[in-house]
Amino acid sequence: MRTDAALTQPELAARLNRPQSFVAKYANGKRRLDVVEFIEVAEASGSNPGRVREGVEPADAQRRPDVR
Repeated sequence: MRTDAALTQPELAARLNRPQSFVAKYANGKRRLDVVEFIEVAEASGSNPGRVREGVEPADAQRRPDVR
């Protein structure tokens, strides 16, 4: 979302009123976003949270090929 919006980590962090380390940690997989944070990040990136979610596979679909 962030890179599609051509935003740097500091720019997105400023939009979220959070430290740049918040963005860096979830971008590097060191932290997960909860649902509320996901919506905030999507909206701050100019994305529709519902549309973003449509393109995400459930995590267990990678382990269980029969789930789609």
